[in-house]
Amino acid sequence: MPDLLLAQPGALRVGTFIALLALMGLAETYAPRRARRSPRAWHGLHNLSLLAVGAGVARLVLPAGAVGVASFAEARGLGLLHHIQWSAWGELLLSLALLDLAIWAQHVASHRVRVLWRFHQVHHADLDLDVTSGVRFHPIEILGSLAWKAALIVVVGISPLAVLLFEVLLNGMAVFNHANARLPRALDAWLRRVVVTPDVHRVHHSVVPEETGSNFGFNLVLWDHLFGTYRAQPAAGHRGMVLGLPGADANRAEAVEAAAGVAGMLLMPFRRLALRRDQRADERDRNLGPAPSDGAGVCSGDPRPNPDPDLPPCAPSSDSTPPSRSS
Repeated sequence: MPDLLLAQPGALRVGTFIALLALMGLAETYAPRRARRSPRAWHGLHNLSLLAVGAGVARLVLPAGAVGVASFAEARGLGLLHHIQWSAWGELLLSLALLDLAIWAQHVASHRVRVLWRFHQVHHADLDLDVTSGVRFHPIEILGSLAWKAALIVVVGISPLAVLLFEVLLNGMAVFNHANARLPRALDAWLRRVVVTPDVHRVHHSVVPEETGSNFGFNLVLWDHLFGTYRAQPAAGHRGMVLGLPGADANRAEAVEAAAGVAGMLLMPFRRLALRRDQRADERDRNLGPAPSDGAGVCSGDPRPNPDPDLPPCAPSSDSTPPSRSS
């Protein structure tokens, strides 16, 4: 059976993905959780197009993918697990758990490391969550994730079968927990004891920073419980919460608008607004704070528009006075 699965790893991944996409798409149609803000077909086309670009880039860089890395390591005896004798089931379960923890840690890092956030914000700029949002990732973030998994596979010695099963689970769960589907309350309560449900992950896409900084898991909810980042519900409720970049304001709205199409999503990390983020963040880190704002996105004493889509808008100056009107 393992040899049969490994003979066509791409077919298994794609087939499972399409089946879950169709299933959860039907659930969204007949039992939506939230009202949409954008046309469903247009939104899905953009996200799936970005997926096609990312998959193509990853294929060019590493044609064999993560499964190929695992096969390479296994053939050369690379990795700890290739030198430990224990049950096949025990090794498989441990490998799946380690890979899931690694993806959780990568997700946390993508929010807390500035250069990683530049690319991950493309995922959070989605104003509607649905089945296609689970594959909305910038190609460079996809390559970074592939490199991170490849390093873990070689160091730990994770088998090709474990990697393939994890990739199938990860793709399937990303479709499932981004779906705009209303699960029965009892089913959601039971499932969220173990896995990340749509209601659990939706909290993470809130514009409220405290909620964005929670529920980082894709598969197991264990890691968020263990590391204290689990949040059961959004403060405004699932129908009242606002989705998008954390702390969304007028300046961020420009970045979200720019990321609406495929070209916008690809260019978003490199836009002038995003490239100034580190400078503005460094100023805040030094407790200098951003320059005061006149409320229109232009800082007092600084004629340039606030160039930062990732930080809160400049606070109004306490000693500023409104301009006098000549009679």
